[in-house]
Amino acid sequence: MTKSKVALTTYKNFIDGQWVESRSAGRVSNINPANTEEILGEVILSTRDEARQAVESAEKALEGWRNTPAPVRGNLVMKAAQLMSARKNELARALTLEEGKTLSESMGELARGINCVEFAAAEGRRLNGETIPSELPSNFCYTLRQPIGVVACITPWNFPVCIPAWKIAPALVCGNTIVFKPATLTPWTATLVTEIFAEAGLPPGVLNLVLGSGGEVGEELVNNNKVRAISFTGSNDIGSRLYNQGAARGIKCQCEMGGKNPIVILEDADLPLAVESTVTGAFGSTGQRCTATSRAIVVEKIADTFVERLVERTKKVMVGNGVESGITMGPSVDKSQMETVLKYLDIGRGEGAKLRIGGKRCEGEKYSKGYFVEPTIFDHVKPDMRIAQEEIFGPVLSVIRVKDFEEALAVANGVKYGLSSALYSNDASRIFKFIERIESGITHVNSGTPGGEAQLPFGGIKATGVGAREMGSTAVEFWSELKTVYIDFTGVKREGNLY
Repeated sequence: MTKSKVALTTYKNFIDGQWVESRSAGRVSNINPANTEEILGEVILSTRDEARQAVESAEKALEGWRNTPAPVRGNLVMKAAQLMSARKNELARALTLEEGKTLSESMGELARGINCVEFAAAEGRRLNGETIPSELPSNFCYTLRQPIGVVACITPWNFPVCIPAWKIAPALVCGNTIVFKPATLTPWTATLVTEIFAEAGLPPGVLNLVLGSGGEVGEELVNNNKVRAISFTGSNDIGSRLYNQGAARGIKCQCEMGGKNPIVILEDADLPLAVESTVTGAFGSTGQRCTATSRAIVVEKIADTFVERLVERTKKVMVGNGVESGITMGPSVDKSQMETVLKYLDIGRGEGAKLRIGGKRCEGEKYSKGYFVEPTIFDHVKPDMRIAQEEIFGPVLSVIRVKDFEEALAVANGVKYGLSSALYSNDASRIFKFIERIESGITHVNSGTPGGEAQLPFGGIKATGVGAREMGSTAVEFWSELKTVYIDFTGVKREGNLY
């Protein structure tokens, strides 16, 4: 069958302010996961040498950019936010076509991405140090924040606008120059994001884009001595290896990795609200987000009622091509991810979990050209089953039944991850005990596990994350170096100063 080529483009690198085509022979197609006959463009997989050129471009631009006043840097980033807002329909369409989200989900990602850029832009006028009293007379002590230098942003395919936005914007405001390596599955959105920052007026070399594999481009960025910090979002295997490599070089590393997020439903919960949040958390974005709800931990007293309502609500999830009206869940991003999800469906059945709905690839003509998997619920899942312990990154929910709050909390904490969590209850005592004892970087009370706001920190603990938090005012803690200054203005040499 001949595959159609819609708006076929060869995506280029952006180095030293110029769009340049890679000289590599390696190519992969950018395919619409909802319709694999639609080829959106081609990615040339860049070489390590081309990644080095991008690093050198960033190094050349560093002195001028770091000497640009922070409020001026912030103004340029704010211009990027305005351009992103003006082009949000274009960005949302590209995002839906190459990643598979529904248009409404893509617009939601755009809204959050714009908020993140706006907030970071304002940090240009808040890049504060502090004055601290000295124990010595006639001494003035203070701290200031300075750029790290050349940095690398390595981003995933599941939020290909928002995650680059919340990394690039604060890195620029803090005075760093950047090499941006996106996932090869989402080159179109990466190109548009880079275009927008360039159009905002960044000098050549301040932001560079290199398309390519982790084994080539990623490895060069991690090991290049001119790169002084790396921010990575992706899998645990890659993130852990990257963090070890960065630590060996003594550079700053920030890695946000997996999640196995619990939603805990107690007997006094608002069940209709809990059911709605569980479904949207589990199946929104096709379960392809690190904050997705993958475990529903339910007190046995209400479990039968909760699960019946959950199944009925899941029947209303409309699976299909995200550009179509009424669709509420799109496809897996590619064949490999779909096959991973299908593998875990077989694992769940093999482990003895009770399949309540879904459990297979979608069937029928409307699904034949895409990577569609049914929204799936397993009930009576044991806490030690693989489907309850391992990140699936697909539309699969495990329902775990427990006898009481204490067991629910123990099960919620009984995984290696610690990103997000949620509790549904109206008991103030148990709410605050949960907040205190849950092992996650983010927790929600009476709202679902996904979601976040630009002005608040984002990140996890345990195997989920290492390094400083992203987003909010804490973002500058990673993207800048803190310098402590001592000024002695006595004019008299002091003998025997122990300091």
